[in-house]
Amino acid sequence: MKKTADIEYGVVSSTIQKRILIVEDQFIEAHDLQLILEKAGYVVTGIARSVEQALEQIENEKPDLVFLDIMLKGTRNGIELAHLLKEKFIGFIFISANSSKSILDQAKMTQPYGFIVKPFRDQDVLTTLEIAFYRQEYSLETQLHQQFQLQKEITEIINANLKREDALLAFGKIIQTFIPFDYLEAGFATAPEYDHLGIIRKNLDDYQIINPQKLSQITALSDKEINDTYKKSKIDLESIIYSEEALINNFQAAPIKALIAHNFGIKSYLVFPVSTTSVQNYQFTFYSRNLNIYSQENLKLLNSLENTFSQFIAKIYSEEEFNLPVKKIEAKKADSAVNPESFEGIIGNSSQMISVFNYIRKVAPSDTSVLVLGESGTGKEKIAKSIHALSPRKDNPLVIINCGAIPENLAESILFGHEKGAFTGALEKRIGKFELADGGTVFLDEIGEMSLELQLKLLRVLQEKEIERVGGTSSIKIDVRIIAATNKNLEEEVAAGRFRMDLYYRLYVFPITVPPLKKRKEDIPDLANHFIKIYSEKMGRKTLNLSDFALQQIMNYNWPGNIRELEHAIQRAILLTDGNTIKEIELSTSSKMHPEVASEPFSIKTILENERDYILYILKKCNGKISGAGGAAEILDIHPSTLNSKIKKLEIKREIS
Repeated sequence: MKKTADIEYGVVSSTIQKRILIVEDQFIEAHDLQLILEKAGYVVTGIARSVEQALEQIENEKPDLVFLDIMLKGTRNGIELAHLLKEKFIGFIFISANSSKSILDQAKMTQPYGFIVKPFRDQDVLTTLEIAFYRQEYSLETQLHQQFQLQKEITEIINANLKREDALLAFGKIIQTFIPFDYLEAGFATAPEYDHLGIIRKNLDDYQIINPQKLSQITALSDKEINDTYKKSKIDLESIIYSEEALINNFQAAPIKALIAHNFGIKSYLVFPVSTTSVQNYQFTFYSRNLNIYSQENLKLLNSLENTFSQFIAKIYSEEEFNLPVKKIEAKKADSAVNPESFEGIIGNSSQMISVFNYIRKVAPSDTSVLVLGESGTGKEKIAKSIHALSPRKDNPLVIINCGAIPENLAESILFGHEKGAFTGALEKRIGKFELADGGTVFLDEIGEMSLELQLKLLRVLQEKEIERVGGTSSIKIDVRIIAATNKNLEEEVAAGRFRMDLYYRLYVFPITVPPLKKRKEDIPDLANHFIKIYSEKMGRKTLNLSDFALQQIMNYNWPGNIRELEHAIQRAILLTDGNTIKEIELSTSSKMHPEVASEPFSIKTILENERDYILYILKKCNGKISGAGGAAEILDIHPSTLNSKIKKLEIKREIS
């Protein structure tokens, strides 16, 4: 693994043989870009000088990402190729020179992962590439595409009416792209005799079925010895990954796995049982000759496709072969059902909220960073609490930090702690919020209010997974999951230079947008009744009814304050009601003071455009001061001479004088 560090942007880049295609018709620039990439440890699959050449290389080489010049030789340009890359779900970064505004606007509409501007520097290329791969790897779009693509291809096998062994071979070749294996074992876990089929991968695209008779030949054991080994082996009732010590320990309990591992040089494996209403106690085991190759992401993908796998199994086996003991289905269904209480009292059955609940279920089991977006009063904190409650970290702390309420002079101490005597008034050691949350979750509410100085410190915590107390001399490792929330448009904040682009992409891994109440009005009656019940009990009153007129009032209102405003309106109405029925609800006329403003679509800026806006904003904030305490160089965390060079290059000195 090769790493490059960019101190100015706080980005640490790591690459593991990522494959990149360069589409550039200028030889010198393409060659320079190739040298930069290869020096940083990337694999350049080739250089294409036209759309036609690029499409041919993409088909043959299958790159992970494409650097794409807008203007190319021939009748087709890079923008046209960008649309084709999007269809193939291949990420791309534009290389731009002196393109007109209209061409750049067309390019931005294709939603590239970034821009680099000619002439480009090593730092520009690697920073942009790091962000691009980060977004691509964790983007929801990529995850959903993997799931859709695998489901589509397995369905095609189901419909092809292949014989069992041929179907399994086709299945193995397809799933190899998503769950790599050197040996794949498939069969009913409760069969009285060992009748599993294996698929061994001999080379790049050569697979062979290993039936029990073939396994007997390979292992030099009789059928009886293999069956005895199988009968002594425990059945895994849940999905599980074995590697290193866990793998060795499991060999005692599952000697059939040890037999396969020994004969095929296996160092890790993943067991995935399938139990649905139609198929029960069937197992796939993916074996690899590499250590630690399987991850929770693999398990998430497999779990999302369990029903498709069940259909595949049902297709290749006869009905008689399904008459096996039922051991697992009830336990698994109980595990997969989400306890409504885990949604932290979030009320809603609208399609918009069902989507939010699905996103919570999808992201909760992982350590993925989540950015919760939505207007004030929509319940973003409840979303964060639900994610934490449904995660493996639920028994550890959830620490909530309101970024807008932290005094700037105490922010670092509050977040990261301080040592005794670190500053005037530091009479004793203080443990910061991040350290208190170790093993749990940190919820950064109103992240858009965080100062740029603190954003840089937070970025480094996210990257290095360690903190340093104010006045401390050593780093402290921490294990926290980050959930952030804001009611601001962070893309606009980035464009305006008020929010760091690199931090934005670190947080924007799995966004969840909470809809405003005006877009989920079908939930209003349930929300109103929920609040009526809560506040009636608190006030020691019988639960009140809501009249048809009052219900119509709240259904017609625009709710600029969202659920928080509805809650307060119901609370006030209960206080003002003498009888058992709320006949009318006093609503604020403030909705007229909150006109809906159509926001401009976010426009991706080039690296230089963002850098220029960012530095200009800091310089104006510092009244043009460059060096020294409180100067722009200190805030930007770069050397004053480096900042002076940037000011000259970006021609912004005149504008602040």
